[in-house]
Amino acid sequence: MVPHPSHPPGGVQGVRVQLDRQDGAVLRLEYIIRHTAPLALPSVGPAERADALWKTTCFELFLSQEEVGYCEFNFSPSTRWAAYRFDSYRGGMADLPLASAPEIAASRAAGTFTLAVEAELPVTASSPRMSLTAVIEEQDGTRSFWALAHADGPPDFHNPACFTATLPARGAA
Repeated sequence: MVPHPSHPPGGVQGVRVQLDRQDGAVLRLEYIIRHTAPLALPSVGPAERADALWKTTCFELFLSQEEVGYCEFNFSPSTRWAAYRFDSYRGGMADLPLASAPEIAASRAAGTFTLAVEAELPVTASSPRMSLTAVIEEQDGTRSFWALAHADGPPDFHNPACFTATLPARGAA
């Protein structure tokens, strides 16, 4: 992933994601941050749906399974999560029900923070377009916005130009 040029990181050296599709709907994601400065991480709490997770360190997945409309999934180090459905670009937003809450676990090693997510998501297309993104906040308040690709202008993960990848088929990495 690459940081948005107008919001460079301070001590975050890189963000990468490993993704595996276990079956038609179960995804495993591992977001890995290399850093030299302390990260601002929300306190662990109940694994429940919550809004505005992006206001601090948060990891996201966007899926577009049709010509119009897309889904957004937010995963927080707090173990809170969110899932939304949009009918159009930033329009017609509604909570997207999930069969079960995503399983979210964080781990740390020297200079590395990892967020592992396993989630059963309502994936209907065999290979939907996707975007993987992250908002990373450092303890000094620096916030960087990471994505596979960024559109021109301010950070906007909802922009269709950010949907540059395809969700791999089952069992593909």
